Amino acid sequence: MSEQLYTKPFIPVIQKTSSLVIMALVSVIVFAIAFFSRVEIISETYETKVKAAEQMAGAMQLLKEVRLEKGVFVDIENDPNETGLVGSQFSLTTTDEGDLDAKLTTLDPNFAAAMVELLNQAGLQSGDTIAVMLTGSMPGANMAMLIACNAMNIHPVIITSIGASQWGANDPEMTWLDMEKLLFENGFISTRSIAASIGGRNDQGRLLSPKGRELIRNNIAKHELPIIIGKGLKNNIQQRIDHFSNVKYKAVVNVGGGVASLGTSFNLKLLPPGVVYRNDIEPISRKGGIEGTVVKYIKKNMPLIHVLNIQKLTELLGMAFAPIPIPEIGKGSLYAIEKYDLTITMLCLVVVAGIVFGVGWKSHQQIKQRMMEHEPDSVL
Repeated sequence: MSEQLYTKPFIPVIQKTSSLVIMALVSVIVFAIAFFSRVEIISETYETKVKAAEQMAGAMQLLKEVRLEKGVFVDIENDPNETGLVGSQFSLTTTDEGDLDAKLTTLDPNFAAAMVELLNQAGLQSGDTIAVMLTGSMPGANMAMLIACNAMNIHPVIITSIGASQWGANDPEMTWLDMEKLLFENGFISTRSIAASIGGRNDQGRLLSPKGRELIRNNIAKHELPIIIGKGLKNNIQQRIDHFSNVKYKAVVNVGGGVASLGTSFNLKLLPPGVVYRNDIEPISRKGGIEGTVVKYIKKNMPLIHVLNIQKLTELLGMAFAPIPIPEIGKGSLYAIEKYDLTITMLCLVVVAGIVFGVGWKSHQQIKQRMMEHEPDSVL
């Protein structure tokens, strides 16, 4: 009887084709169940983000039409989305080199939704007042921030440095102050700058030509704003503090790389974009530098919303960098994210693990039984 029993080859359950097929089928089924258990989690500020993005799209169209009326040529090569808001590479009011891709990124209406996200991350609420420092370098980011404030009913107190890096608002006939005025008059933003400086090196237009500095001073005078022009960088920073006065701000915002805003007391390249706190500044501080306006506010334990290093910022926010064409409003991880149902996913994992363990345990028992029943002398 035993000889007949051993005429069939011994195959543990783990090696049987039927067992492997069943395991594979069960694995595919539970994977499908887990995969389709995904749920879309819509951002709590979805409606506000969409409102801000739509407002920015309208603001960009307004500014484009005004520029076209002035006879500005749309450079399709450097402005592939044809926004009409990309500046030139060189002009009399150009202060520094600029990153064209960064400028293109901020000229996406969804960038206003990104600013809503940052304002929300900083804990700001309707009715709050914030100190905002802008430059002419990224007009897209400027309008995105101010439109986001308008959408959230946040009051910004703004000081601007007019000089702009390459591809920014560096057209002497259409500076950021000119854009700001148009946006205010058409209801896209709620307020305008309270003061302005030339910008550039030392915040006083170093490296600009005398004609360039004159054009900027005339532009500030045209808008009837106080001009910040002290004896040096420290004095310009103090004048900003004086203009901001003793208002109780809930946060401070920096858009661009204005030296009067950021100062020289820390390594700028190490300052992360997004929401920054005092403990983020202290490790990168260095002696002998000049504390910028934002540093003085951060030391009062205010959060800083730092809009610079645009590529890294878009990575943090899940946005496209220099997108062509401009993405649709309301789509993407900035507005909603997909997550798996953890309960269902864990149950599926338990099922698969249970089958693997069960088949392995059964095979182990079969092999153990086989070894116990095996008679070595019977094969001699």
